[in-house]
Amino acid sequence: MSFSKILGYACNCFWLLAPILIFNLLFTRQLPAAYQMNVFWKDIPKAISLPENLLRMIVMILPVFMRLRVSTTSQKLGLGLYLTGLLVYFASWTVLIASPQCTWSMSAVGFMAPAWTPIVWLLGISLIGDELLLPGVAFKPWMYGVLS
Repeated sequence: MSFSKILGYACNCFWLLAPILIFNLLFTRQLPAAYQMNVFWKDIPKAISLPENLLRMIVMILPVFMRLRVSTTSQKLGLGLYLTGLLVYFASWTVLIASPQCTWSMSAVGFMAPAWTPIVWLLGISLIGDELLLPGVAFKPWMYGVLS
């Protein structure tokens, strides 16, 4: 296998998830108690939690097979959405950690912000990764968007 082929496989969209995963690992414990796993998932039925976690795993693994390239107009739009979504996502966590009792954090929109803000960066990833590194597999960006 040539170096360029190996490099092609290394340029995948999983790198776009790295800042999010690192941020989550560093700051999850600092979120208010309602976000901690033992509290958050306590009363959620298995019929909801199992499919949720299965889809989450697929959404996190699939970018390994999505080519990371920003050359087309839709990929450039995707990069803009990804970066905007990343900033909004990080900001939503920052407010919840720094000021858990403020009006925003106590509101439904603010409390749920870590759940709905990923829509923006996931949409960005779906537009950037418009091609799979797996030859012969039919793939369109909307497929990742729907899974997300």
